[in-house]
Amino acid sequence: MRSKGTITLVILVVLLGLGGCGAANSYNTLVQSDEQVKTAWSDLQAQYQRRADLIPNLVETVKGAADFEKGTLQAVTEARAKATSIQVSPEDLDDPQKLQQFQQAQSALGKSLGRLLAVSENYPQLQATQAFSDLQAQLEGTENRITVARRDYNRAVQQYNTKVRSFPTVLFASIMGFPSRTAFEAETGAEQAPDVNFN
Repeated sequence: MRSKGTITLVILVVLLGLGGCGAANSYNTLVQSDEQVKTAWSDLQAQYQRRADLIPNLVETVKGAADFEKGTLQAVTEARAKATSIQVSPEDLDDPQKLQQFQQAQSALGKSLGRLLAVSENYPQLQATQAFSDLQAQLEGTENRITVARRDYNRAVQQYNTKVRSFPTVLFASIMGFPSRTAFEAETGAEQAPDVNFN
């Protein structure tokens, strides 16, 4: 324990020797970058929540179509429940496993939602309803927002991680509580928003 304290003291002395104010400036820059990552993550989560909030209305609208495939509706409902049950806080952004679980649940929800919309093509009376059309438009807009928010989050993580790994900041970043953050690695093909326009 004593050696860790000694190492910390040596690092701080070296940093102060490298330019006192520079170390403080590096620390402040890391705080700002970390806050940008947290904000970007919150924005991304808000878009995923927006999508999750649209799904019950979509399912209820689709239920009105005669003989609509019950298994498809059940799969969407279950995927939504799983996706909304997995929460990743800003403090968890350095845990690749938690982020991967979140990503997998969101991906599964996206796929089941895509199947629901594809099956709905077989129901012209459903396609003709204003409620379904409005929900499709909202969902398409939300998928586009998710894509933008995911890109913004990854950009914030990349900028933050570059600062954490740059010299001389790398010497004290982890000691001061600034671990690398995990980027959102969507599955192949997820970089494009799904096409939910069936007109």
